[in-house]
Amino acid sequence: MKTVRILKIAAVALTLIAVTSCHTNRKAVKETPTEVKIDTLKKQAFLQKVSDNAQHARFITSKVKFSVEVGARQMTLTGNLKMKRDDVIRLQLMAFGFVEAGRLEFTKEYVLIMDRINKLYMKVPYAQMDFLRNSQIDFFVLQSLFWNELFQPGKVKVTDEALKSYSTDMGGDDAVIAMENGKMSYRWLADKGNAQVKMANIMYNDRFRGNYQLNWDYEDFQQNNRKFFPMQHKISFTTPEKEVKLGMTLNYMGADENWETRTEVSSKYRQVSVEEILQRFMSL
Repeated sequence: MKTVRILKIAAVALTLIAVTSCHTNRKAVKETPTEVKIDTLKKQAFLQKVSDNAQHARFITSKVKFSVEVGARQMTLTGNLKMKRDDVIRLQLMAFGFVEAGRLEFTKEYVLIMDRINKLYMKVPYAQMDFLRNSQIDFFVLQSLFWNELFQPGKVKVTDEALKSYSTDMGGDDAVIAMENGKMSYRWLADKGNAQVKMANIMYNDRFRGNYQLNWDYEDFQQNNRKFFPMQHKISFTTPEKEVKLGMTLNYMGADENWETRTEVSSKYRQVSVEEILQRFMSL
């Protein structure tokens, strides 16, 4: 992992290993049941605070600056972000500042990617996208990533009971929250002072095909309805073959409700693979 956040997690883990495995001139100190219970309660209280930091807004909208990097190729576009809680996430990408070049739309039922310039589109359920299926990423996981929240794969939201299954390491500058599920590992980095999620990481381990990884960093938090929301999102998606980096910077925090939440695809559009659409975007 190339990001500073993941290196931070590795540093925390190595430090803990070094400390716990050092026995020179030291006697092992065994924690009492009371100390273990107090430590557990502190960690649960912290997790609850992280969970409670979730936005209560029904809509989040903004103008955005959007960047894409695939290998040596880079492009920057402006656009619009429109999200309705528990319903839809939409990114409209503009070329030359006023022409809609592309659209990404995520609902509970499907993923839609449109190339407006060449009249191409891809619309499929999550189960037909290998990484999303294997990583148990559905609409609600994506929503949590966009909305800067903890998530529980397969569930609409994280319940208070489910928080007990998350491990929390408070040993470093930031808290490391983790959950394992077979080939899947989920990690979050949260600020210990304000319990705000600073990074989310999803790793799918496949010893035959290689590892797939999604990393999402959050920066520049600004207040929105007494909660804080990141204005900068840095996303990297790594497969055995390639790495795609995405950047999204919000201009403001809006709550516009006056927009259609579903896109109708014209019969003039031709359905293609996501690889072809991405390739065409990069050639704009």
